[in-house]
Amino acid sequence: MKQTEILAPAGSMETLRAALRSGAQAVYIGGKRFSARSSAANFSLEEIADAASLCHRYGAKLDLAVNTVISDDEAEDFCEYIKSAAQCGVDAFIVQDWGCAELIRRCVPDAVLHGSTQMSVHTAAGAEMLKKLGYARVVPARELDKDTISRICRTGIETEIFVHGALCMSVSGQCYMSAMIGSRSANRGCCGQACRLPFSAVGNKDRASLSLKDLSLLPKARELADMGVDSFKIEGRMKRPEYVASAVSELKAALEGGTPDMAMLRGVFSRGGFTDGYYTGKRQDMFGVREKDDVISAHELIPKIHELYRFERKAHTADFRAVIKEGQPVVIEAVCGDITASAQGDVPEKAMNRPTDEAMLTKQLSKLGDTVFSFGRLTADIDEGLIVPAGKLNELRRQVTEKLTELVTQKHTPKYTVTDYSPAVPAAHAVQTADRLPVRTFCRTAEQIKAAADMSEFLIIPEELLTDDILGTVDRDKIIVSPPRFITDEDRLTSRLEELISKGVGRLYCHTPDSVAIGKKLGMKLHGSFTLNVFNSYSAEYLHELGLEDCVFSVEATLGQLGSVSTALPLGAVIYGRLPLMLTRNCPIKNEVGCRKCTKKLIDRTGRELPVVCTRDYAEILNSDRLCMLDRLDEIHNISFGVIYLSDEDADGTRSALSGRKPQGNITRGLYYRGIQ
Repeated sequence: MKQTEILAPAGSMETLRAALRSGAQAVYIGGKRFSARSSAANFSLEEIADAASLCHRYGAKLDLAVNTVISDDEAEDFCEYIKSAAQCGVDAFIVQDWGCAELIRRCVPDAVLHGSTQMSVHTAAGAEMLKKLGYARVVPARELDKDTISRICRTGIETEIFVHGALCMSVSGQCYMSAMIGSRSANRGCCGQACRLPFSAVGNKDRASLSLKDLSLLPKARELADMGVDSFKIEGRMKRPEYVASAVSELKAALEGGTPDMAMLRGVFSRGGFTDGYYTGKRQDMFGVREKDDVISAHELIPKIHELYRFERKAHTADFRAVIKEGQPVVIEAVCGDITASAQGDVPEKAMNRPTDEAMLTKQLSKLGDTVFSFGRLTADIDEGLIVPAGKLNELRRQVTEKLTELVTQKHTPKYTVTDYSPAVPAAHAVQTADRLPVRTFCRTAEQIKAAADMSEFLIIPEELLTDDILGTVDRDKIIVSPPRFITDEDRLTSRLEELISKGVGRLYCHTPDSVAIGKKLGMKLHGSFTLNVFNSYSAEYLHELGLEDCVFSVEATLGQLGSVSTALPLGAVIYGRLPLMLTRNCPIKNEVGCRKCTKKLIDRTGRELPVVCTRDYAEILNSDRLCMLDRLDEIHNISFGVIYLSDEDADGTRSALSGRKPQGNITRGLYYRGIQ
């Protein structure tokens, strides 16, 4: 059976050492830029080189997170950063942005790419597509049950699963709450953790209805390994060394057949205990906050945990060979696998008393406490009556182990082809101008569909609303099917889409790589949602080459950024509606008051009410205010169509929005003017 990798987080060199000394076989870090944990200490390029060297000394790997979306004006810096990081010897790049992945390939053609969990891949189809696109590994969404994880493992792409650490309420890559509330974008690494603030279905100001307990699947480690999971990922690049060391140590124990000390892990850090998340499919007892008792426990445990990483871990075994011959310089060799290092000393002297023997050699050469080597076996070729002083043997041991360390490090350091590529902006398409901007309308009810039909270029309709009655009312070529934003039954959805295709519906609204993959297999015309997080020209162009007809640009972009995009892919912009701030597999209202007392809203600490739209498999938390650019369409440039997102509008409200009238009540201009960090 293959060994499952223990992948630990590190936000500093101290934490990196703690992870490696505790038994991690790989570590993931972020640099000073382009990392989804910008609040961590993170690593300079010089520190990345040191980190890579340290990991490779242990035979471990170093993965670099470059998992934010970038803007066009950052592309050149990004490319230079990638080239430098490759020359530092990182083993893989963790990416979210389609354009970033393509830029990496152009800068370093043989780079290893891992699809970040922020890509929101959550089906076998999505994972399989990433494999075909050249990704070596996928980090699926954290909201998967064990059957889906197993299915993804069987696609053949390396699969990396989060097994311990904090859980976001929202599906990663699908959270816009922090950006909309405070211009701190999670997709740019600046999440303000708004979900940990008070929210309540009934206005309870002490309730944190969006705060989940930390995940721990350590008791399921053997089961996951048997499924074929390649890498067990521990969350926590902003956590202390003690947290990482304890998690690595207990995960290692679990994989070796032991029982992880969950009480100790809870004491180190928890939010009222742990949850097994979505693994069993039950989604029960998942909510929690940091309590006073949790903080006290951590303070008491930390000194004890230092012992887990106080000393170097013996990652390799070194066999030694000593040649002590009369009239010849002493030679000490150290062998680690297929690597041999040697050191040569002085000619040995005649022994006046006790000559050097095998026992003395073993005693001196086995003193490997400050190295990553354990002493294996000794082969000695010694002439009688000769002596090599202990001090000189110690010096030869130091020399040979230093050389061996360097050779082991070199062996595990990847060598890349680094090109002189400099990013060039893709060619732009000619945006068709019309007297009236074509509008596509996302509908949530049959009433909205019927009211919007004659006023919309296309109707974006959830597949469950596409009854025979609706299909008989709307021109089928105007329908863009919207699949579930989180697909829990890939086979059912595929069958349903095949049925709709047979009835003349051939367009698909793609929320994530999963719907792109399923739609491509079925030969549908693909239209990208803003949830694909296209934030630059390179991502847009990549999706064009992938076969998309068009795509809605990121709602986190400013008007200036949108206007400067250059691509052959027709782009759209959201011009009206309550934007979904979170996509969550848990319903916060159900957890607080139950479905029978559903309030259909959450109330934040300021009294703002956020509508919640719930389905069987997930919920969407919408913004309290409607985005409205209907009166400022002349300020939006470079787009081929606008998108209207309806929520609770009736027929009159639908027609009013499509007529370009501002709605009653508060409105927001979103991020089109203020932008994000």
